[in-house]
Amino acid sequence: MEIHEALYTTRMMRRLRPDPIPLDTQARILDAAVRAPNGGNTQRWHFLAVDDPELKRALAQLFREARAVEYEKFAGGTGPMAAPAPGADPTQHAETMRRIKGSGDYLADHFEDVPLLLFFAIDDLGGANIYPAIWSALLAARAEGVGGVMTMVLRNVEDRISEMLGVPVADGWKMSAMLALGYPRGKWGVAANRRPVHEVSSRNRWGTPFGVDVPEPLWPHDYLAPDLATVGWECSPASSPRVFRTPSPHPR
Repeated sequence: MEIHEALYTTRMMRRLRPDPIPLDTQARILDAAVRAPNGGNTQRWHFLAVDDPELKRALAQLFREARAVEYEKFAGGTGPMAAPAPGADPTQHAETMRRIKGSGDYLADHFEDVPLLLFFAIDDLGGANIYPAIWSALLAARAEGVGGVMTMVLRNVEDRISEMLGVPVADGWKMSAMLALGYPRGKWGVAANRRPVHEVSSRNRWGTPFGVDVPEPLWPHDYLAPDLATVGWECSPASSPRVFRTPSPHPR
């Protein structure tokens, strides 16, 4: 799979089929994850794959409890989902939350049927080093035709999850996130409802124009748009950025 297809079409998939993911596919996903960049190459991570049916049933109950807590926060106007991001449209945010809740309800109702739960753990000094590994796992899964969704709601019942999975908390380990992985029921496509680059980016100082408008996704139709920079910037005496093109090896 061409890298830009993976980058543009890897999105959260919550409606998953119960078909098992072969072990060799799982191995390729995790082998990509361990290649992810991390500070000092310290590799302060551990990956825990769960596919035991009885364990998944127990985790499903905890997932539903944790999700209920999260939506209580949402209903009360607290938590990360309650308020739109700065500059975002409140109406669009509300519609996005409605859709996410619908697909999230499906995941909660069918949690036991998810073929693979992949937990990502870090130690006390791991920090954000785990997130490139999570993204690499999602990209590798996409290349295999496997969809997934990252969830952190299980942090609401973190102690019980750690005990259930035997996480050595006393040694400084803790769960950071979980991926629910499976072959998707839906279709792949470019992630929708994203604010464009020029609305969320600046150059040299917060709030100054980035210098390029990107009104539509640049893949697949126009990855190298004629009016967009592909290598660098050439500034006029007045420091107004001008864009220029160079030949590209990437197919359109």
